[in-house]
Amino acid sequence: MTVVPTTLRATIDLPPDPRSVPAARSVVAQLLAAWAAESFCDNALLLLSELVTNVLRHVVSDAALQVRVHLADPVLRVSVADDSADPPRTLEPGAAGGHGMWLLAVLADRWGSEQHGSGKQVWFELTRGAGDEPPVA
Repeated sequence: MTVVPTTLRATIDLPPDPRSVPAARSVVAQLLAAWAAESFCDNALLLLSELVTNVLRHVVSDAALQVRVHLADPVLRVSVADDSADPPRTLEPGAAGGHGMWLLAVLADRWGSEQHGSGKQVWFELTRGAGDEPPVA
């Protein structure tokens, strides 16, 4: 049996509304289940929640935010784009709130921020572990 190479992508446009956090989590959880990639779920949903919440807290705009999910086994990449060119900030240790970037640094295998149109996208990557092999054909 051989592993089937797969690249899957999805894009989700969401309004700048607090209800977008659970909506993003729900849609991405459904995608990961459909893609047989549940092993990513816990960390991916936590980090996604942080990124979407950061957009809602720090970006003053009526423009939609965009969530992109890309699975090229063994790597899952999730990004959240907004229309602010301001880079993400990490708050000082002990500050109230603002732990999203710290969580990215701890839980993601890689993460970063890059220009996206007139704004930016913040992304993270998670790599499937050796014990979390994808389905075989």
